[in-house]
Amino acid sequence: MAQITAKDVAALRAKTGLGMMDCKKALVEADGDVEAAVKILREKGLATAAKKESRIAAEGVVDIMVEGKNAAMIEVNAETDFVAKNATFQEFVKGLLRTLLAAKPADLDAFMACAFDDTATTVADALVEKIAMIGEKISIRRFVLAEGVMSTYIHGAGNTGVIVVFDADDATAEKAEFVECAKNVALQIAAGNPPAYVAKADVPQSAIDEEMNIQIAAAKNDEKLANKPDAVLAKIIEGKLGKLFFEKVCLLEQPYVKDDSMSVGKYVASCAKALGADIAVKAFYIFEKGEGIEKREDNFAEEIAQLTGKK
Repeated sequence: MAQITAKDVAALRAKTGLGMMDCKKALVEADGDVEAAVKILREKGLATAAKKESRIAAEGVVDIMVEGKNAAMIEVNAETDFVAKNATFQEFVKGLLRTLLAAKPADLDAFMACAFDDTATTVADALVEKIAMIGEKISIRRFVLAEGVMSTYIHGAGNTGVIVVFDADDATAEKAEFVECAKNVALQIAAGNPPAYVAKADVPQSAIDEEMNIQIAAAKNDEKLANKPDAVLAKIIEGKLGKLFFEKVCLLEQPYVKDDSMSVGKYVASCAKALGADIAVKAFYIFEKGEGIEKREDNFAEEIAQLTGKK
């Protein structure tokens, strides 16, 4: 049986990032063969990841990386906020962003098969290794790649991320006034009422029809409008649809948060006029950490009662 030294254990730990005892056990099982020990640790990592698959991971971080005219935004989830603040976890997220910008995968499946951060390890295997190292479920939930003239914003240490892409020439994009304008638009999107579309023209007719039906049904519950024919109600609601619907779902129709006497569209137009340039919002992307994920609610009183045998 091979003699396992502290130096051997330290070397394997440096290679895998796992704990001293895990590394020592793997080396003993592999009879000192480092590559075999790495394989054992990876297999155990897969088993660990599988066991944690059913857990809820709604914490984590949204992060953005920009290289020239290319940007990547990603949401990576963990079980606790404590892990989200861990330097190892945060560096893993940066590695994922570097991988996205280098590989530009088409979707999440393709991303998982990419070489992670210029190594021989795939993103999928790197994820398993991080789960084994950190001891929590970690999931790569979604990403987006953007290209062009843009502004980005991260709110609340990774709670919300925004990328806004503009139609503007390079000379305009370099001006401080444009940078300020673009930043303000990104702040608008993150301000708490995120839109779904850039402009009215982007809203599908099916969404407008659905909103009309909702508003007509609501109007029929109003004593003043209940007896009016549907055609009349439709005309009344069409006239109010800007306030009732478009101001909520369209970025350019929203009241500008820093001056609600104007819309975001008018604010952008005023910036363009001041610069003597053409500026338009082309697209935007917003990720809110844990959006749509049901968070675990711990009942601490019940847990204490169970531990003390009072229940």
